[in-house]
Amino acid sequence: MTRYIMGRLVQAFFSLLALSLFIFIVSRVAGDPVLLMAPPEAKAADLAALRVALGFDRPLYQQYATFVFRAVQGDFGRSLKWGAPAAEVVMGRMPATFALALGAMVLTVGLGLPIGIASALKPGSLLDSFGKLVSLLGQSLPPFWIGIMLIMTVAVWWRLLPAAGRGGIEYYILPSIALGWYLVAAVARVTRSSMLEVLSADFVRTARSKGLGEGSVVWKHAFRNAAIPVLTLTSLQLANLLSGAVTVEIIFAWPGIGRIAVESILGRDYAVVQAVVLLTAAIFLLISLVVDIMYAYLDPRIKYA
Repeated sequence: MTRYIMGRLVQAFFSLLALSLFIFIVSRVAGDPVLLMAPPEAKAADLAALRVALGFDRPLYQQYATFVFRAVQGDFGRSLKWGAPAAEVVMGRMPATFALALGAMVLTVGLGLPIGIASALKPGSLLDSFGKLVSLLGQSLPPFWIGIMLIMTVAVWWRLLPAAGRGGIEYYILPSIALGWYLVAAVARVTRSSMLEVLSADFVRTARSKGLGEGSVVWKHAFRNAAIPVLTLTSLQLANLLSGAVTVEIIFAWPGIGRIAVESILGRDYAVVQAVVLLTAAIFLLISLVVDIMYAYLDPRIKYA
């Protein structure tokens, strides 16, 4: 297991290195940030002096080498817009995004798993039809549309919950629903399919023939063996929630990394864009590694050399 983990860490390092080169080049295709920073009346000499002060006058390969050397030490440069270290700017917004992703995952686990399991236990029933309807609606309605509808109905018409911003627990409800509803549908569908396959297996019939209670059969035998596809989906979607909640954060004026990423792209703030992409990619790779390790716990037949 140790050798496998070390190998995955080495792969993650080279993946991040390749991604850093890609985002370094792509972010500079957007244009010269000096033109946005300088006043309209700035002369060519003033622009050139500003480029020298920011280090943009050097060849790109030198800029990239400096960026990589500092990034491995946790220094992603200084934000042009906020005037602070890019890592501090991003990490300052990370708790808000984590909190929103956690709210969406609570909704997912609280609704997606029970709906999927109940549908599998009673296929063809009214409950199963309801589960299919939830899956259909959840995967066909985009999060931004759900967010707008929730604001119009719950916040504006009924005045039950706040429409935007971050504060107490009531501020988390609407954006968590908008962000997590797709995942609820996906988890319900995958759970149902995986449970149906496992419930028809020989070891489940053997467990029932031994007189075990239905709860023990479902949770200890069936669900544990059906959990790997569900775990894969939820873990990867959690990583996507941390990096892809852009539209929901903008709609609900949520101060997370998705919103700051958009602002940094529009402002050509290279340092913050690079920090957001690399930090979220590192989180994604870490979650993938943890999930692979959990596979061996859920299924003892899985061994890592």
